[in-house]
Amino acid sequence: MTAYDPDNVFAKILRGEMPATKVYEDDVALAFMDIMPRADGHTLVIPKAAARNILDIAPADLGELIKRVQIVAKGAHRAMGADGVTVQQFSERAGGQLVFHIHFHVLPRW
Repeated sequence: MTAYDPDNVFAKILRGEMPATKVYEDDVALAFMDIMPRADGHTLVIPKAAARNILDIAPADLGELIKRVQIVAKGAHRAMGADGVTVQQFSERAGGQLVFHIHFHVLPRW
């Protein structure tokens, strides 16, 4: 598997080198609005830990990250008045991953 690239766009957002519209942040994760949304309220949730995707993230880091995904999903559901949410995660190019820092998509649905 390819090594983690610390110069990926999400790592730059974490370091404050690129802008993002933040909606949630704590010591574990950052959530921000997707710049190419597929639905109103489309949010990305990323860990502060360095990992390419679900295939290489440490299990403990993944456990903490998914807790934050749930927080963001509940918040988006409530704030957007949605009927439901879709949560997606893509791993490796063949799996549809475009940015190689693990992230979850949270999309409110009606």
